Amino acid sequence: MSDFSPYMVKTFADCPKKFEYKYIKKISMPQKASNFERGKKIHALANYYLKGADITKLEKALSNEESIVWQKLKTNEFFNKQYVNSEYTISAKIKDCWVGGRLDALMKDENFYYILDYKTGAIPQNPEFDFQTMIYLYCAAKILNTHCLKFVYIDLKNNENKIIEFSKDTEIEYEKRLSEILAKINTTNFPQKSNACKFCEYQKLCL
Repeated sequence: MSDFSPYMVKTFADCPKKFEYKYIKKISMPQKASNFERGKKIHALANYYLKGADITKLEKALSNEESIVWQKLKTNEFFNKQYVNSEYTISAKIKDCWVGGRLDALMKDENFYYILDYKTGAIPQNPEFDFQTMIYLYCAAKILNTHCLKFVYIDLKNNENKIIEFSKDTEIEYEKRLSEILAKINTTNFPQKSNACKFCEYQKLCL
């Protein structure tokens, strides 16, 4: 394989067997749509809003809980920076592999570009070295040709921001970590079974 999203890399790191089922054997398993419904709605609304669309009717259709979440995002300081792009697909090459994904939004001010990621659930426990953080910052640095970048997880559950700084040293560290796990993915002999994680949609295949 040669093209990897953050979720693909994270899946391999968590469970190589799940990676094999999902991305090598391409076995699709059903998941509850309700788990993602609110997040998808807020992301779509934010994209329309940032692109200048009239979202009046969409706002009126939100539930009370969704309206609260939307207002948190709408008034967030980073969400109100200068708009560059949203639902923005980026990619970059690391050795023989391509990594990339889609940014919720890219904003800027006179000093920095800001990669925004809206979270209606929990943010990663170690966000500095989360695969999404590393891949998005690495790709953006290559595309924008700058290290004046910050990754901002907008925690809509707790109405907080988690900001990850970026530098040339950070880029080198990220490239090293990503190169190592991409090499493992491409040379792994996949195990017969996983740990049959309780909430994994592939659990029954591993029993």
